Amino acid sequence: MAWLWAIGLIPTFEQIGLAAAFILFGLRMIQGLCLGGQYGGAITYVAEHVPEERRGYYTGWLQTSPTLGIVLSLLVIIATRTYFGEAVFNAWAWRIPFLFSFLLVFIAVYIRTHFEESPIYAEIKAKGQTSTNPWKEAFLSANLKFVVIATIVVLGQGVVWYSSQFWALYFLQQVSKVDTLTTAYIVGAGLIIGTPSLIFFGWLSDHIGRKPVILGGMLLAAVTYYPLYTWLGSVTQPGNINMPIAILIVAILVCYVGMVYGPIGAFLAEFFPGRIRYTSVSVPYHIGNGWGGGLVPFITTAAFTATGSLAYALIYPIAVPAVCLVLSLFLMPETRRMKIWGPQAA
Repeated sequence: MAWLWAIGLIPTFEQIGLAAAFILFGLRMIQGLCLGGQYGGAITYVAEHVPEERRGYYTGWLQTSPTLGIVLSLLVIIATRTYFGEAVFNAWAWRIPFLFSFLLVFIAVYIRTHFEESPIYAEIKAKGQTSTNPWKEAFLSANLKFVVIATIVVLGQGVVWYSSQFWALYFLQQVSKVDTLTTAYIVGAGLIIGTPSLIFFGWLSDHIGRKPVILGGMLLAAVTYYPLYTWLGSVTQPGNINMPIAILIVAILVCYVGMVYGPIGAFLAEFFPGRIRYTSVSVPYHIGNGWGGGLVPFITTAAFTATGSLAYALIYPIAVPAVCLVLSLFLMPETRRMKIWGPQAA
């Protein structure tokens, strides 16, 4: 989050040439790294405060925050573009939403400084069982294989998350050539309608397990992305946009996000022991979401620009969840009944 506002300060291509693109790429990579650290702390804190049998439901509420964050960003973009006009927005006012995000840094710092340790970590600390080197214990020991398994699962989840939300935004603008405001209205409405699915599928995972819900989302995404995006393209032709159907399609895509992302926090918290939970959760998350998922807009847009083919553009969003699905069928354990209070090894 702390790095997001800096995107609003990047010089233009006309000013510094290709270096602007490399700076943007670098900031996005750093943002992905920071995202993992923030998420690991948040999901660990929530998971260690809620009842065992309702962990999916309560962490599902936390999982709505990134999607609702997109809605907030769209509202800021709509307000900025409407106030300044398209020409000014394209010239320099596009920087305002990024700079505005700097205010959120202070809110995050305030929240973090006023939280106390979770009961689980406090107990581990009181017993002297905290890890003296969580990085070494997580990545230079037998626990490494569990980090790798978690990374595979989160990589599939991350690509579905970005492909169902950010690629929908890019698709409407870059492929269907829908104007920015209309795109924001379609995607924003679809996100609002689909957001409760994160809570629902978190709750469902408390009853049938994390694994079937998460892998079911990967399966549906891999099988239906192409027909759904083909359908979305057919109802968003310039001058002939079917807003209700377009919103419905985006809402369906967000429901896939609900399936893979709603239970993932509970899964990760249950998969690792408390002494290394924060570190072990953070790294797979920033690799899978910050990097693997974060590359979706770049790869899909580049593929479509180079080929003009929707099928080629969707190879990455389809192939990654499909491969992760197959691997996770054999590697991913069911964690629903695991007790996170115990001192057991990962």
